[in-house]
Amino acid sequence: MSDARPKLLVIEDDPGLQAQLKWAYEDFEVIVAGDRASAMAALRSEEPAVVTLDLGLPPDPDGTSEGFAVLDEIMALKPDTKVIVASGHGARESALQAIERGAYDFYQKPMDFDEMALIVARAYRLHRLEAENRQLAMRAGKDNRVLGTMITAAPEMLRVARTIERVAGTNVSVMLLGASGTGKELLARGLHEASGRAGAFVAINCAAIPENLLESELFGHEKGAFTGAIKTTEGKIEQAHNGTLFLDEVGDIPFALQVKLLRFLQERVIERIGGRRSIAVDTRIVCATHQNLEAMIAEGRFREDLWYRLAEIVVKIPSLAERPGDAALLARAFLARFAKEMNPAVKGFAPDALAAMDAWGWPGNVRELENRVKRAVIMADGKLVHAGDLDLDAPGGDEDLPLNLKSAREITDRRVIRQALARSEGNISSTAKLLGISRPTLYDLLKQYDLQH
Repeated sequence: MSDARPKLLVIEDDPGLQAQLKWAYEDFEVIVAGDRASAMAALRSEEPAVVTLDLGLPPDPDGTSEGFAVLDEIMALKPDTKVIVASGHGARESALQAIERGAYDFYQKPMDFDEMALIVARAYRLHRLEAENRQLAMRAGKDNRVLGTMITAAPEMLRVARTIERVAGTNVSVMLLGASGTGKELLARGLHEASGRAGAFVAINCAAIPENLLESELFGHEKGAFTGAIKTTEGKIEQAHNGTLFLDEVGDIPFALQVKLLRFLQERVIERIGGRRSIAVDTRIVCATHQNLEAMIAEGRFREDLWYRLAEIVVKIPSLAERPGDAALLARAFLARFAKEMNPAVKGFAPDALAAMDAWGWPGNVRELENRVKRAVIMADGKLVHAGDLDLDAPGGDEDLPLNLKSAREITDRRVIRQALARSEGNISSTAKLLGISRPTLYDLLKQYDLQH
């Protein structure tokens, strides 16, 4: 029967101290090595997460040269190993040099076994957390990608992705409704890629272009059509021929221009400004807005007939707060990208950061999350990003819960179960362990609350 205890490699040449350390670390499977050759052999065969290293090893027991050589070899072979070095009195300089060369921590001789046990336990926790962060970051880059690049594990967002995949192969116009920062352009691009259209994906933000220029941007113009029109220019609709045109913030199109857009949608022909020739264009329209277009129709600011042309299929995109677990999943993907670019020492998120992200309302949605993670990676001092680095408070009370125990418990249970499912990538055993309940109990709760799995 294999030993289920975590492995601890002790590199120490004193036989008496070896025996003491084996006794002191009864919660670990202790592997002892007395020199460099046996230490590296044990590292390769046993792959311990944590190593304690006495710098004074033969053939240099009174110095540190052999100990540093062992440390360098460990860091070259398995850089994620947490090495804790032993330092004698007055050898603080050696200990600090070891930290610079990759050691996790150091302790001073004579050894306090209780203090040493705490350092070893902390090293194991950090190693496990970093390993989980790496695993989840890798999964975030693969298993949870939908429509090519979008990362999600939330059933609400998966339903959106499935809807877009179903309509991608048709020519119907699609309206994406959702708050700013929810990923509307990413979904539009995913729809285009899934459509198989040979033309380009062209995006235009109708709110970012002055009214007097928007018509030219959309429909193009002939040379000499107006002052400054020194050459004939294709508009975005023409540029997207045989492809997809994404009209972001379509609610900001001026009322007069809405008539011309409606004519294009009905007849599939355009006329450039200053032109007399009708140009046939096969362009798929996908549009998006965070505004309430139905209210704008009632106020006379948006044409109802244009709405029906643009909104043949309406897809409502949930906010990030409505997608439990996705914040942490997306954050890991952002962290991997930004750490590679700006701060490679950052490896993942501390538990307080994950809890804070789960509890935050994300009014700016994915765009806010991306900005906070980018800032945190730049500002983080250690290997892990904490809640403070994200400028988020630790989770507080649930002031928005109903004053009814049964309803409040159901809301809390649903949220916590879904967050645990997201953290464990949908693995039932891991989710049950995170929640502190048995697998049968978890299955009962999933069925009771009608939570998809």
